[in-house]
Amino acid sequence: MTALAAVFGDRPRRDEPLAGHTTLRLGGPAEVWLAVENVDELMTAVTLARQHHVPIFMLGGGANLLISDAGIRGLVIENRANRVEFPSFEKEKRGEVKIIAESGTVLPNLARRCAKRGLSGLEWAVGVPGTIGGAVVNNAGAYGSDIAHNLSRAELLAPTGKRVWQPVEWFEYGYRTSWLKRNSQQSTVNRQLSRGGGRQSAVSGQSEGWIVLQAELHLTPTPAVEVKARMDEFNRRRKATQPPGATIGSMFKNPPGDYAGRLIEAAGLKGCRIGQAQISPLHANFFQNLGGATATEVMGLIQTARETVEARFGVKLELEIEVVGE
Repeated sequence: MTALAAVFGDRPRRDEPLAGHTTLRLGGPAEVWLAVENVDELMTAVTLARQHHVPIFMLGGGANLLISDAGIRGLVIENRANRVEFPSFEKEKRGEVKIIAESGTVLPNLARRCAKRGLSGLEWAVGVPGTIGGAVVNNAGAYGSDIAHNLSRAELLAPTGKRVWQPVEWFEYGYRTSWLKRNSQQSTVNRQLSRGGGRQSAVSGQSEGWIVLQAELHLTPTPAVEVKARMDEFNRRRKATQPPGATIGSMFKNPPGDYAGRLIEAAGLKGCRIGQAQISPLHANFFQNLGGATATEVMGLIQTARETVEARFGVKLELEIEVVGE
């Protein structure tokens, strides 16, 4: 904390409640919390934490994230680095267009900015909460597309402290997953995205981890009115099928050839409640905080859904969200 304060002044906070930093509006405190405003600040905070052997957790938009009631030990870095580089107007008119967005850039905001410039490719992201960094790690997507379709390359902070650009192939993307996510280490205090000496399995140890700094995306020049029309249609469909309020996003991955929401609904669990946590009556793959829910109650609903669906249909549902904390 002293080292952080020497650089960031009074910005680092102890015991910061994380409920206000997630879309589900629940979760315990961060031992130390710091919001960074650009890539340089992000690198500085990570470097200081590593030097002092403090576990790091990267927090983006707070979507697809269930934080335990006990909170997270170590340093929680909230990434607000959101600078975007658009090419000149002349270059925008020549075939494929590439933009660079810092990892804290909010996906829906970026999608709308691209639409105004007549750049197509991110329409799917207009209703997807989260940041570019989270999207790169988790291969966020919707309506038949995902970040893997848009990504050209991404710049990462390596475990050695070196900044390196990696092409999209490096991430070995799959449905809602990447090499980084598959090889992440989740402990009671920290998530590690580790790779050392090539394609090895992830190893424990807070000094090892890859941090997404920024991403280069390729888009297609398209009349702005067409891009906006597609975005409006996606927004209409999302509002018609997904619940408003405090939700976590899609709870489970869709199993091959089926839909998690359909299975949970067929198991008779739509509207099921534990305390103030509820499986949405509108879409069974969305879990809601009705006000004052706890992570323990949400975990109870997760367990209920998994056990019931497996007993009824023989399908083991896999979480799409990330569960973190003690």
